[in-house]
Amino acid sequence: MSYHHIEDNALQPFKKKTVWPVISWQPLKFQKSFLLRIFAFFFAVGLGLSWLIPQAAIGQQRPKDVELTLVSFAVTKSAYDRIIPGFVAKWKRENNQNVKISQSYGGSGSQTRAVIGGLEADVVHLALEFDTDRIQQAGLIKAGWEREVPNNGIVSKSVAALVTRPGNPKKIQGWADLAKPGVKVITANPKTSGVARWNFLALWGSVTRTGGNEQQASNFVSQVYRNVPVLPRDAREASDTFYKQNQGDVLINYENEILLARTQGENEPYIIPQVNISIDNPVAVVDKYAAKHGTTKVAEAFVKYLYTPEAQREFARVGFRPVNATVAQEFSGKFPRIGRLFTITDLGGWNAVQNKFFADNAMFDRIQSSLGRR
Repeated sequence: MSYHHIEDNALQPFKKKTVWPVISWQPLKFQKSFLLRIFAFFFAVGLGLSWLIPQAAIGQQRPKDVELTLVSFAVTKSAYDRIIPGFVAKWKRENNQNVKISQSYGGSGSQTRAVIGGLEADVVHLALEFDTDRIQQAGLIKAGWEREVPNNGIVSKSVAALVTRPGNPKKIQGWADLAKPGVKVITANPKTSGVARWNFLALWGSVTRTGGNEQQASNFVSQVYRNVPVLPRDAREASDTFYKQNQGDVLINYENEILLARTQGENEPYIIPQVNISIDNPVAVVDKYAAKHGTTKVAEAFVKYLYTPEAQREFARVGFRPVNATVAQEFSGKFPRIGRLFTITDLGGWNAVQNKFFADNAMFDRIQSSLGRR
């Protein structure tokens, strides 16, 4: 076999020409610019979303927490311990807002003076309409407050009751027995306690509403207060004097306070006199302070909540006679019927009663002076 050497040049016509692509850098520059612009676009979108989402969240977040101040008379505390959590939960559920309710309890007269003097209550629940009217006259509550809510503003009721020692050794059966020699009577001071004013009026009405005249009533009430060894500031202190300090043979107090004491282990017998006074307790928004605090809406809602069956049941469970007719029927077995129940209107209304009995140098002060206690 022989080999022939062929020059490469000779083979050139027969070789396939390889064509190498010509690389242009211009398209790459265009692609790079395009990519940069895409990146910049999405970066800008991201920045926009990062701003919009927090703004949307801010717009959807729950409202700022709100705080109310409730000022009330001493013996309502046990009811509000049950009622307030229900309202707070309801308001949060319906409005997505937290409510805190600060509370102050004391004698109704003392609490009234405190609110007039600068205790900035959003809501007041006091022992008697006269105290609420005093706050109105001070320019803190709008006239006509009693027409803003059901039942002319009366949200809780009670009657006067007599608690005796076990076995009732002094044989207390009714009002007349409180004037007997040797019977020590515990009741609060009408000058500081709304409850005590109701007690005084119940004593007075036990004579005048059963045919007696005012002189007979004055003599009777004077004899009862002769048997009063000490005058606590409010109903709660009167209860402590009787139960904890073991003073007195009989305690005049709200029926509800007595029923509450029985749930806490006190088992002294008690009598509901069949001639009795309807003890009506009003509630109102303190318009000037609520407007100042920006709490008017929630304060009004809280007051209206107190008339609901839920709240009225809690009042009834701690011994208040409910003002809601349905709830009153539910608890009818708990509260005995009163044979002769009179009201503050039957005695002339609060303005007349205040001037006649409790103003400076009026009937109560004159009784105290006659007993050498002033």
